[in-house]
Amino acid sequence: MLGNSMSPLGHFLVGDLNRTAQQETEQLKEKGKTLQLKQQIRKYTNLFLNHIRVQLMFTIYSFAFCYWYKGCAPEAQYKKPDSEHLSITTAAASCPLLPPKECTMEKLLPGVLLLVFLSEGMTHSDLGGKAFIFPEESNTAYVSLIPRLKKPLKNFTLCLKAFTDLSRSYSLFSYSTKSRDNELLLFVSKVGEYMLHVGNAAVTFKVPPSPYAPVHLCASWESASGIAELWVNGKPMGRKGLQKGYYVKQEASIILGQEQDSFGGSFDAKQSFVGEIWDVSLWDRVVPLRDMCASCYNGNVLSWQALTYKDKGYVVVKPKLWA
Repeated sequence: MLGNSMSPLGHFLVGDLNRTAQQETEQLKEKGKTLQLKQQIRKYTNLFLNHIRVQLMFTIYSFAFCYWYKGCAPEAQYKKPDSEHLSITTAAASCPLLPPKECTMEKLLPGVLLLVFLSEGMTHSDLGGKAFIFPEESNTAYVSLIPRLKKPLKNFTLCLKAFTDLSRSYSLFSYSTKSRDNELLLFVSKVGEYMLHVGNAAVTFKVPPSPYAPVHLCASWESASGIAELWVNGKPMGRKGLQKGYYVKQEASIILGQEQDSFGGSFDAKQSFVGEIWDVSLWDRVVPLRDMCASCYNGNVLSWQALTYKDKGYVVVKPKLWA
């Protein structure tokens, strides 16, 4: 009887413990709800922005093709190009916010099809804190990057971080044009040997091997001198020269995960990347690499914080494991 009894103090302590446990449980629930709410807000914000982008693209392409078929602007403007009344303002004023009745579906269909083709699978995202994972060797898995700025590059700085345990050759960054497959290529020919290609010419940098560890790479090149630099984990690996006076062409296919042997294709599984890539940035100038911080990844040509990309095959986006 005595063993089953509890003093008032005992009851008070047990009750206090129960109340504390309940309070902690409620706090955890509130934190969980807050986190879930933030995730929902982020999700719907991205959906809304993507929706706006698609609507804008649809409007632009619709009116472009409508004008192409001369269904919107007055016919007189096309027949009298030297008319004083011909102007962009006059043409724009004749177009309502919605396509006019002359812009039939038959005329708008090419624009719609082109819009669908261009926007299919395209993602615009802030990838801060995330990485592209290429889980296995293949000739089908890659990420295509869309530059924010399209212009010939007389100078550039390319930075990225990567982890792999490959001992064979592989591509880290492939920038190909229709005239040159290796317009700009950062390639590992073997462990401790990095190749930088510009306009199909290449230089090789010897790097002390650090197997099974992530690497922070920055490569720069300037046309005026032809000097290229490579920095690995914040340390310079020397300077070499190539393609003095050249400039990198602008109409490019930019690929992560594969090495392009032709514009946008001809992948070889034995040169594919297996591992993780993150914090990819490209500038149209030579950034002082001595001052480059480990978290600087906001390039004006490619920015990891505002990246437009399209992934194909077995590619996964996950939170990064390393800084």
